[in-house]
Amino acid sequence: MTHRINAVVSSIALAALFVLAPAGDAQAGIGGSVALTSDYVFRGVSQNNQEPALQAGLEYAADSGFYVGSWGSNVSWLSDLTAFGIPVSNSLELDVYGGYRGKFSDKVAYDVGALYYWYPGDYPSGFNSPDTGEIYAGVTFGPFASTTFSVKYSYSLTDLFGYADSDGSGYLDGNANWEFVPGWTLNVHGGKQWVENNEIAEYADWKVGVTKGFANGFSAALAYSDTDADEPFYTNAYGNFVGEDTVLLTVTKTF
Repeated sequence: MTHRINAVVSSIALAALFVLAPAGDAQAGIGGSVALTSDYVFRGVSQNNQEPALQAGLEYAADSGFYVGSWGSNVSWLSDLTAFGIPVSNSLELDVYGGYRGKFSDKVAYDVGALYYWYPGDYPSGFNSPDTGEIYAGVTFGPFASTTFSVKYSYSLTDLFGYADSDGSGYLDGNANWEFVPGWTLNVHGGKQWVENNEIAEYADWKVGVTKGFANGFSAALAYSDTDADEPFYTNAYGNFVGEDTVLLTVTKTF
């Protein structure tokens, strides 16, 4: 079954990738973050064999609403999925992205953009490239009584993370965040990954957690994550099911 959307935002998203506001825009700025996490879990699946990860990102946002950024993390999922006789040399994910953020009203904001996942390394002959390009569109509602809701859809323009003939795959991402007391936020997430022409790779994921904000841009998050992914399919060469339930601890510094 084909899981496609009419990607009407694609031209806007791709144009936003490297479009910035005029150089004299006084409100433009650069921000970023550095994080240490007990496991890099992306869309419910461990990217580094259930081991800790160090992550960092940097973003330029213009007053006009356009933005560009880059983000990186150590990973091992590609080498973990290959047989020992045909090793893959990759330990890094580098992402570049850009887009446009705006508002329909004081309580409704939108975000459209494009993102490219790059996995530099050495691969055996015939290995399908894991590098992936996606466009995305999202809407955020709130806050309403200290709660925000968001929904986002990502659509792959290339094969999705190395799956053959999987361009046109999609991921639906829903989130709710409730600041129940000042500095403490309850986070709830649900997602669904469709993989074109690879039904066995499709799954749903969910996560619930709490984030505590501290002074000077520090925060700590504790979360429980799980999926209904097919266990044999998502078991790597080391015998680890990377879609299993897990508890995550992440410490982040934003600047």
